[in-house]
This record gives sequence, structure tokens and C-alpha cells, in this order.
Amino acid sequence: PGNCWAFKRHQGQVVIRLPARIYLTAITVQHITKEASPSGTVISAPKDIAVFVSLLGPSVDADREEETLLGMFTYSVEKDPMQTFPLKNMLLPRAFSHVKLLVKSNWGNPWYTCIYRVKVHGK
Repeated sequence: PGNCWAFKRHQGQVVIRLPARIYLTAITVQHITKEASPSGTVISAPKDIAVFVSLLGPSVDADREEETLLGMFTYSVEKDPMQTFPLKNMLLPRAFSHVKLLVKSNWGNPWYTCIYRVKVHGK
């Protein structure tokens, strides 16, 4: 517990560079369980999450960057701590080298949000 990627408040984002171009099919997000938490709560867990890919790739010209939403989902603190969500890549039948995870809210912690693991699935 506590060995996580933490960011201030309830919103944050991370861009993950993949080791190869991947046809994305799903994403897995993991947090700890209430039992493993020293406080007995998991209010720092992410809640509403969106996943994007960049159509132009990483660019210095941020105004030209075009992102496409592959999915929005809610991480549930009542379910398994490791949750997998299918992505809507059928609209973009191609491989990508970067994926962006945007956390829009958490389960109530006003100071920080924690993510323990993110797995990207694909071919």
C-alpha cells in the first residue's frame, strides 16, 4: 500500500509509450483492496476514466494533436481490485504506439488519487 502512481486531487493523466505498435483491445486498471489499505478505505481509487489514442502521435505542436476516445468506464471499488475494460478500437483498425489514460474523478479523496497498475492489452 502506498507504492502507487499518485497525482494531486482527483484528476490526472498519463501517456503510456508502448514497446511496439499495438492494436488495442482492452485496458486493465488495478488498485488495492480495502483490506490491504491502512485506512480501511479505497477513496483514493480512480472512478471515472477515459482512454485515448493520438492519431498523429506525440507532437511538439499540441494544437495539431488529434485524439480519439477509445472508451470511458467506471472503476468500481466494490468489485475485484483488478478490472479490465474493453476498448472500442474497431473504429480505428490500426495499431498505436501511445495510449493516454485520463482519470476524471476518484472515490472521494480530496488530496490525491492513486493507481497501482495499468495493463494495456492488444495484438
